[in-house]
Amino acid sequence: MVYFSLCTLQYTFKRVSEMTKSKEHRKHKRFQLPQGVFVGIGPHFTKLGRLRDLNMGGLAFRYIGSGDSTNGSYVDIFMDEGHFFLGNVLIKVISDVEVVGKASFSSATLRRCAVKFKKLTRQQKAKLKEFIENHSVGEA
Repeated sequence: MVYFSLCTLQYTFKRVSEMTKSKEHRKHKRFQLPQGVFVGIGPHFTKLGRLRDLNMGGLAFRYIGSGDSTNGSYVDIFMDEGHFFLGNVLIKVISDVEVVGKASFSSATLRRCAVKFKKLTRQQKAKLKEFIENHSVGEA
């Protein structure tokens, strides 16, 4: 009886895993960006980190911090050396989780924050689209 239950459980997990792999729930394709692209949340950059991936619906970035509540409702996206800046993009934080085992060299905590864009202006959409076309290094 126990063997049958374990086999059934393994089969169930395998099927769920297969089903979740095949379905992509995102509206937009995600794109990877080069090393020098950064994101700051809020008027005083309460969170500042490196952009991991981006699409027309939102973005994800990594930062070092505590994961305290976000004191900002917008992000600024920029590149080092001043090659790009997109400011005041209204957002909603979707997740903010610790990246386990990535910052073992110090007591600092590496986190991954994902945000959804609330409403992009026509100019912001155009600039974001142009940025993805000119600076992405492939699909994420």
